[in-house]
Amino acid sequence: MIAIVDYGRGNLGSVRKALAEFAPEVVVTDDAGVVARARALVVPGDGAFADAMGSLDRLGLAEPIRGHIAAGRPYLGICLGYQLLFTESEEFGHAKGLDILPGVVRRLPPGLKVPHMGWNRLWHDGSLPLLAGIPAGAYFYFVHSYYPEVSTALQAEGVQTAHCEYGLRFPALAVRGQLCGTQFHPEKSQGWGLRLLANFARLAGDAKAARA
Repeated sequence: MIAIVDYGRGNLGSVRKALAEFAPEVVVTDDAGVVARARALVVPGDGAFADAMGSLDRLGLAEPIRGHIAAGRPYLGICLGYQLLFTESEEFGHAKGLDILPGVVRRLPPGLKVPHMGWNRLWHDGSLPLLAGIPAGAYFYFVHSYYPEVSTALQAEGVQTAHCEYGLRFPALAVRGQLCGTQFHPEKSQGWGLRLLANFARLAGDAKAARA
């Protein structure tokens, strides 16, 4: 079972519909017990970082998510669900994240159109199974005003990244073992986004995806 975590943020229906192409059992849930038992988790999201963390804590979902990741089970964070993995965010001052990945989520620099909205290229070296069959420079759809800062601490922890350039270069995708996060929205990114979701379902051990 792939569980999509419902904490009141994100395009839950779009993510579920896209994943259902590749996985026989996809559920949307805010039940901490279901989250704790799931084979794989997807955490989408949009909106404010601090409000999202507050919702995860209020619903009792933060600790099951941390436990799921610590157990080495597949996780995919999308947009805000990716940013929440980091230590903290400077959005509206300061807010603590799940602190799974070291780093700070910062606002895009002055002079850029914010939010960064639309299609942009993702650059990678071809080594990530999550991006199998997806060429370097493929276009994905972005909607965000904040980004995870590039950090040497990420490399020290064995995190592999793919990057985007929008005024600056930032890690638009991060992978550490079974932990994955994307700043872009694969569910809105047409063919390449569906390929990424199929790859994630395959990494999660889904038989239907293995035949895709």
